[in-house]
Amino acid sequence: MDMTFQRTIGRLSCVAAVALSLAACSDMTATQQRALTGTTGGAAGGALIGAIAGNAAMGAAIGAGAGLAGGMLYDYHKKGEESAYQRGVQEGQR
Repeated sequence: MDMTFQRTIGRLSCVAAVALSLAACSDMTATQQRALTGTTGGAAGGALIGAIAGNAAMGAAIGAGAGLAGGMLYDYHKKGEESAYQRGVQEGQR
């Protein structure tokens, strides 16, 4: 096969995978989406660093845990932000 054709197919496959992944998150709560995003991002980053260090699986596992914690902390922050906004709206209506 032609190398350009293979690259095009590879890129289209990546785009399709990302699109399907995003569509799968449409019926998740905001908390679930943030936890999943943190976990997958952390796993990807951890695998990359782990591959450089010599153990991609261990890096991915550690990264996933750290990413999950980060996603949950971000969710906690966003919920507090929304709560403060709603309190401000209620105070403004008085």
